[in-house]
Amino acid sequence: MRLRRVEVLGGGPGGLYVARLLALARPGCEVVVHEQGERGTTFGFGVGLAAGTQRKLEAADADTLRDIRAAGRRHDMTMDVGGAVARVHNDNLIGIARTELLEVLGRHAEKAGVRLEYGERRAVADVDAADLDADVVIAADGVGSATREAGDFGAGVEPGRGLFLWCGAAFALDDAVFAPVDTEFGTFVTHAYPYAEDRSTFLVETDEATWRAAGLDGAASDGGTSDTASLAYLSEVFAGHLRGHPLIGNGTRWQRFRTVTCERWSDGRVVLLGDAAHTAHYSIGSGTKLAMEDAIALVEALGAEPDRAAAFARYEAARRPSVERLQELARRSRLWWESFGSRTHLPVERLMVSYMTRAGNVPLDRFAATSPDVVGAALGQYAGVDPQVPDDLTGWVLDRSRRDAPPDALVVDAVVDDPWGPEADAAVAAARDTGAGAFRVVGPPERPAVLTRLDLAERLRTEVGGVVTVVGPPELRDDLAAGLVSGRADVVGFSS
Repeated sequence: MRLRRVEVLGGGPGGLYVARLLALARPGCEVVVHEQGERGTTFGFGVGLAAGTQRKLEAADADTLRDIRAAGRRHDMTMDVGGAVARVHNDNLIGIARTELLEVLGRHAEKAGVRLEYGERRAVADVDAADLDADVVIAADGVGSATREAGDFGAGVEPGRGLFLWCGAAFALDDAVFAPVDTEFGTFVTHAYPYAEDRSTFLVETDEATWRAAGLDGAASDGGTSDTASLAYLSEVFAGHLRGHPLIGNGTRWQRFRTVTCERWSDGRVVLLGDAAHTAHYSIGSGTKLAMEDAIALVEALGAEPDRAAAFARYEAARRPSVERLQELARRSRLWWESFGSRTHLPVERLMVSYMTRAGNVPLDRFAATSPDVVGAALGQYAGVDPQVPDDLTGWVLDRSRRDAPPDALVVDAVVDDPWGPEADAAVAAARDTGAGAFRVVGPPERPAVLTRLDLAERLRTEVGGVVTVVGPPELRDDLAAGLVSGRADVVGFSS
């Protein structure tokens, strides 16, 4: 389709990247980006880009990716539980300062002919869409998108149960680290990683009971200032990882993650991009990744279709399946992190296996191929033998589990969507009230139901006790084996 002028609302990574790609693809099109903040200022610290995302960016725009890589910092990933450390190698995973990423993207956008207008905020809420002097309006104005709220997108926002805050520190960690700390009030856990020679991101999260018990519920600040009381407290909690440095704030305050979904990603000449259209929990996918991948698909669609409506439909059809798949993986990951405190009793290698298999997208044998030392140690801990990675890993695990559930096991019919939600709470309470010493958890044969069943079984093991069996179809034996090594079940059984 012919494009005379495109307006981009929001100058985050997605907005700047889509503007550059459009300008490169359409030299005669005027592309304007409107950004509320001033250039060089932003909330947040570092962002991460995995190898898969980098491959997509390289195919779309190798020049920009080259500068992103040059400004980034590669790191591996570790989990540290009380000084016991497990390491996972992550080839080409990089962290980069958000300010540096925006500067790289802004510079390349201007080089392609994009006009950047800083210090203003424009949204369709401010004007009549029919009066906008643009053929296409791309709303990349984030999770709180005023454009989305003003339009007809069928939007929904679901808040999480846990709480988190973003902060930083003025030194570079050697690698990314997941580190829980048990306090008198409960468990706090950090996701931390280096993103510059002298900077690291520290994201800290906890459950609501711990947050309230520690007295942090009254410390949240309004506006753009940081919650200094929480920063001071958490600097003491994570002193062992901070090397004498305090935590640094930047508009830092406690939040609940908001999962955004939209029935439609376009409305007239307006199309949503990135967090404005969808969000996925930070533990499995970043808004930056999704927004930049959206940008690639949107520019391709605009170049392939004869009119705006067809282009928007093509864009959504191309992106929605992968976004929704990632959102479901992210939902499972979020639930795992929100219940993290119940797992700190596990040896660090088994906890790392639990982490890697939490959403069902990393098979145990694939993880063993890249991190045999971690998986080998976890298998040894599970079976009470020396560390090893057998050829038939799944068969080996299943052979060493208890073959049969106790004959007096109480049957728990697990038909729930959220293994930590109210229905699951009721099921766990009812199981506890029976006084039974063994449970057999059954339910539908579909894979999502089996993964949820394993999570509910983990709750029964940790909150009720006894021997817990999970039943699933033979074709899901790999998932069931991962559940055994991760401490989600004691026994597995196979349905016919």
